[in-house]
Amino acid sequence: MSETTINVQDLNLTRKDFVPGNEVRWCPGCGDYSVLANMQKTLPVMGVKKENYAFISGIGCSSRFPYYMDTYGFHSIHGRAPAIASGVKLANPDLAVWIITGDGDGFSIGGNHMIHALRRNIDMNIMLFNNRIYGLTKGQYSPTSQLGMKTKSSPFGSIDRPFNPSAIALGANATFIARALDVDAKGLQESIKRSQRHKGASFIEVYQNCIIFNDGEFGALENKATRPDNALFVVHGEPMIFGKEQDKGIIMKDNHPKVVTLGGDWTEQDLLVHDETNPIITNLLLEMTFDPKNPTPFGVLRAVDAPTYDGMLVDQIKEVTKINGKGTLEDLFYSGDVWEVK
Repeated sequence: MSETTINVQDLNLTRKDFVPGNEVRWCPGCGDYSVLANMQKTLPVMGVKKENYAFISGIGCSSRFPYYMDTYGFHSIHGRAPAIASGVKLANPDLAVWIITGDGDGFSIGGNHMIHALRRNIDMNIMLFNNRIYGLTKGQYSPTSQLGMKTKSSPFGSIDRPFNPSAIALGANATFIARALDVDAKGLQESIKRSQRHKGASFIEVYQNCIIFNDGEFGALENKATRPDNALFVVHGEPMIFGKEQDKGIIMKDNHPKVVTLGGDWTEQDLLVHDETNPIITNLLLEMTFDPKNPTPFGVLRAVDAPTYDGMLVDQIKEVTKINGKGTLEDLFYSGDVWEVK
């Protein structure tokens, strides 16, 4: 992040400073409320001035987010939030820019903008709400809906193979990828903190429940009783352990991840250790996403350092200015290939 970090005590911000006076209008029970609350709880401890935040969104239920943050914001057009946010960041590198989008907005009409924002490594934070449905337009299948899902636009079951958003981010060479659950406050807040502190384009995929059109899509993960046996929360440098009794783990078997039970033949020393800097480990975790034999991975899946587009742009402008001088707009208009039309 480019913005200057200030001592948290000096700023004296609380959640209330990020809560506007207008009414929040999502369906009662929507997972968006949880994501909003955790964002408002996390930003006060980030050491960034309130006026240095900007939230940019596209179209969809999640894209109402800027209205509900008492910061600068822009509710833009369908799929174009990454393009508009890129301009905001390049025009004012000191801003902490957040892009709020959904699985339809971000990976259907906005898919092209999304992958280019990630590959350029612009210092922005992208939070994608993934509820595997179009909620705002009343229940059509989306690019992340599962095969066979019956919706208003797929009454006999979807035959589209679904996107794995975090895998697309990895394919675009994103330097930071995390996955979180809307109901897991601790994990979500940690992902937000790590995302904003990361220098470069960060991508957080949030599994979010749509209570009206796709209720229970992530039921086994959101239910506290069944979550431990179905979710793997990875931590850099630690073995991949999960389960109610913390008695299950992940090993590599025939070049694929495999669940084993600890004790007897298997110990912690046999398990895979998470390395968020290793793309092979990240890809392995993402392979587990749609495999019912394996738990779904959550946490920071990838975090690496790389030059940022905005940083290189500033450096390039400084270097060219040093060589050619500052110049004027008029000089620019009359430079290069010009001609008169008579």
